[in-house]
Amino acid sequence: MSRPETMPTLPLLAADVPLAAPLAWRDGRPLDRRTYLAEVAALAPHLPEGGPVLAMTADRWRFALALGAALCRGQAALMPPNHTPDMIARLRTLFPQASALADDEAEPVDLPTVRFGAATVPVDAPTSPMSPMPMIAGAHEAAQVLTSGSTGQPMPHGKRWDLLQVNLRAEAARLAEALGRPDLQGVTLVGTVPAHHMYGFESTVLVAMLGGAAFAAERPFFPEDIARVLASVPRPRVLVTTPFHLKTLLDAGLPPQALPPVDLTVSATAPLSPQLAARAEAALQGPLIEIYGCTEAGQVATRRPTAGPEWQTFDGLRLDGDGDAAVVSGGHVPEPTRLADVLEVESPTRFRLLGRSNDLINIAGKRSSLAHLNYHLNSLPGVRDGAFWLPPEPEDGVVRLVALVVAEAGVSAEQLRAGLRQRVDAAFVPRRLLRVEALPRDPSGKLPAGRLAELAARLLAEAARGAGGGHG
Repeated sequence: MSRPETMPTLPLLAADVPLAAPLAWRDGRPLDRRTYLAEVAALAPHLPEGGPVLAMTADRWRFALALGAALCRGQAALMPPNHTPDMIARLRTLFPQASALADDEAEPVDLPTVRFGAATVPVDAPTSPMSPMPMIAGAHEAAQVLTSGSTGQPMPHGKRWDLLQVNLRAEAARLAEALGRPDLQGVTLVGTVPAHHMYGFESTVLVAMLGGAAFAAERPFFPEDIARVLASVPRPRVLVTTPFHLKTLLDAGLPPQALPPVDLTVSATAPLSPQLAARAEAALQGPLIEIYGCTEAGQVATRRPTAGPEWQTFDGLRLDGDGDAAVVSGGHVPEPTRLADVLEVESPTRFRLLGRSNDLINIAGKRSSLAHLNYHLNSLPGVRDGAFWLPPEPEDGVVRLVALVVAEAGVSAEQLRAGLRQRVDAAFVPRRLLRVEALPRDPSGKLPAGRLAELAARLLAEAARGAGGGHG
């Protein structure tokens, strides 16, 4: 392979989108691309040498500024699943020259830190009409993305700028097709997912920078806030969310007039049930599509759940193999990459998703997957959230599943078990059902395996001591 300095350079923003066009909206006001380039130029000199840069902000505009400034300095955006002290310590081990760019009110972390307030220019400051477009080496690793930890220890994956551009062109084309438009110019994205998660990074920040759309700077979480931010941006608007956030929004009981129409809803991080997808399309008055992908390969495919279970790969991607040995290649995936899921591959570009290869379980000679069981648990009436947990192998060799459930007050444990008996084999109906106030999900809606195990083990220990009454 040629050395990075001989590789072609690619622009920081899509070259075919006018600089006067919005890149973001905040409180109903547009922030154009020329302003973005001026603020990136003002911010970049304040970054410490080395890198990568951890953007500690929930503001999507500021995250995009941190990304642009890092790239202009030849650095990368550092994207861990969370900012806990343990994670920061891991980042220091993996990237000894890492630094943080943080909101003024952000909690201190054990990294060299620059505060946004001391480094950026005011949003309303005059900007030069001749702001130069930064050009980034295509081979440069623009982001260091760490896996979510939902199945184990978070691991870093470098993402090249040229391959990210190929990826985002494919996604932009797929979203525009779903909207019935030639491109995404004039489209506004409202994301409930954080920008530092790979899905939020690709489908809000990068699809605006490289695909011509604009994003809302805010990251609303509560249903009323989601409705407010949606109402503050112009149509056509796209809601980028997760099954967990979407279910919370639909279960909130907002009056129909309080929920603005959404021209397209995009969901990812976990498969969405057809029932929930149909509810979302009716309530939001627009189609819903899902994105399937992983940190290792990036985005792979989309589907519309209400149209059927098949996924279609992004242009340029193809699948080989089948079952738990499916491999994706082409497009933005330069090396064949094995997927961590069980797929029923119907053609090189179409497949069905059967579950994760590492969550297959065998109880009393019956096989299933935790993802499949979670799907049915969360489809039960009165269940707001839920997850199955498989404890470590007991001494007597008998595997006993546990279910943790957030349910409405009037729903009993026996009702939940009865509902599950109608949907799954009796071998997978849990004897132990733990009612909880909430599951320890991260901001993207994912449920890290370690957090779930800690919560379940603690609740079981309390029940064994007679100190907890939350089990059914």
